[in-house]
Amino acid sequence: MAEASKPESSGDPMADLGELFAALETPLLNYAIGLVQKPDIAQDLVQDAFLRLHKRLDEVREPKAWLYRTVHNLAMSHHRKHSRVISIDFEDSDGFAEPVDDDALPDARLERMEAVGMAMLCLDRLKENARELIQLKFVENLSYKEIAERTGLSVGNVGYKLHHAIKFLAGELKKEGVQG
Repeated sequence: MAEASKPESSGDPMADLGELFAALETPLLNYAIGLVQKPDIAQDLVQDAFLRLHKRLDEVREPKAWLYRTVHNLAMSHHRKHSRVISIDFEDSDGFAEPVDDDALPDARLERMEAVGMAMLCLDRLKENARELIQLKFVENLSYKEIAERTGLSVGNVGYKLHHAIKFLAGELKKEGVQG
């Protein structure tokens, strides 16, 4: 009966793990990048999650949900370990690799780029869990139900938290002079 919740199994745990890896590596990597903002660290987190799954493959009933939850937990642990040593100096860098030549771009495009930059700064003002919900909804285009499955929140709680995160972002953008 417990086997019914597992996906079709070939009977070979290594083959099943290989299929999971092929199907979920890229989505998990995108999810992890959204959480830690650094592809190399995200890749380490995803690899660690698959290694942990390999050790517990017999015990895990829902490997996909387990992997997403594990990546989430690893990312939060990474943030906790490194939050005290990472500092961002917004005065020295505007987030762009090269300066933008204002004369080369039409005004509307420049305004849009400024608004996007301001939105990114405002996103950084959100708490980590709210930023994660925004990323899942608007970058990964997940439904509330899918977000709930990944985060362990109820669907209603996802809606409530997203509403407040969006409201906060709108207020921050308005303070910065960005109108939507």
